[in-house]
Amino acid sequence: MAYFHWIAGTILALAWFSRIVDAALGMPSVADVSRPEWDRNPVFPAGNPRVSIIVPARNEEETIEQALNTLLALDYDNYEVIAVNDRSTDRTGEIMERIAEHPHFSQKAREMGHPDFRSFRVVHHRELPAGWLGKTHAMWTAANHATGDWLLFTDADVLFKPDSLRRALVYAESVPADHLVMFPRMIMKRPGEYMMIAFFQTMFLFGHRPWKVADPSTDDHMGVGAFNLVRRRVYNAVGTYEALRMEVLDDMKLGKVVKKAGYAQRNVFGGDLISIRWAKGAMGVVNNLTKNFFAVLSFQWWRTVISAFGLAFLNYGPFLGMFFAHGWARVPYAVALGSMFLIYIGMSWRSAVPPYYFLLHPVSTTLFIYTLLRSMILTLWNDGIEWRGTKYPLEELRKGMV
Repeated sequence: MAYFHWIAGTILALAWFSRIVDAALGMPSVADVSRPEWDRNPVFPAGNPRVSIIVPARNEEETIEQALNTLLALDYDNYEVIAVNDRSTDRTGEIMERIAEHPHFSQKAREMGHPDFRSFRVVHHRELPAGWLGKTHAMWTAANHATGDWLLFTDADVLFKPDSLRRALVYAESVPADHLVMFPRMIMKRPGEYMMIAFFQTMFLFGHRPWKVADPSTDDHMGVGAFNLVRRRVYNAVGTYEALRMEVLDDMKLGKVVKKAGYAQRNVFGGDLISIRWAKGAMGVVNNLTKNFFAVLSFQWWRTVISAFGLAFLNYGPFLGMFFAHGWARVPYAVALGSMFLIYIGMSWRSAVPPYYFLLHPVSTTLFIYTLLRSMILTLWNDGIEWRGTKYPLEELRKGMV
């Protein structure tokens, strides 16, 4: 048994310690556009580039008005907002139309002293064509109406600070970048949200390396539904959203096709420049991820089962090892736990999650494994995914994967 503990503990120690070292060395290279050096007005010889902000929404009456009002208050002088009402059965479309009658652009933007080229439009979808997800079809349609040099794809529950777009453009044009992702600040109000989002961010470091996204020699890529800013010519070159029409993970897959095509991709921190309340409570996170988790594993049951065992070993192992091992055999488990705790400390610098949520890590592990298996079972049982009232057959989802 002692040999088992040494082997298992060493594997866990290496896994967690290598990840914290990699993150500690890499994360400082990821820019933060909320810093003072990015708070300046863009200066472009041909004038400020036009940005088309695309907001797909289905049954978002609780959040759409506040989200759109923050977009209409941006302190940038050349942009349009295109809101798509995707077959909503609530008051989403009505709210959009009411805002369209009186779009209140910010006073600060009017005082910038530049020509004011801003507009707000609403597109209504009554039906969904075959072979499309509702969201990807909404974004594709809006992009076809767009007039911008840049396209910003965002969600209907994201809140923007007035200077968020301006700072992002200054950075994107300075680097320069063809695709820019800004990480949102998560609004959390309940302990379950803190616990689950902390775990999600911890596991994010194992699946993705944000500091490698800018390196063209790696396959690391990024996409976030809250803020995907891409040059129009690049969006067209990678096949538009028509190439991703049945992709459940459309935001990440947009990042993937952009990176694989050889274009310059960057991701940045933004403090609270953009923020979102992703879910309400622990079970809200579970419900949101149920749609996505099986898709992350390419709708393959064997990969899902292996991943569930891997999550259990990686996350339960350090805690169980400290309890069952004896003497020096506890050392590698302690290294793994210490590295895990340091990740929580690092997250607390960038988010509102206190480090002591590390103590609930085994609980969140249980809920994430449950979510993973639930996603697989429900998708296989229903032969597809049902999301926001629309059923998408599993066979079509598999065929449409990028």
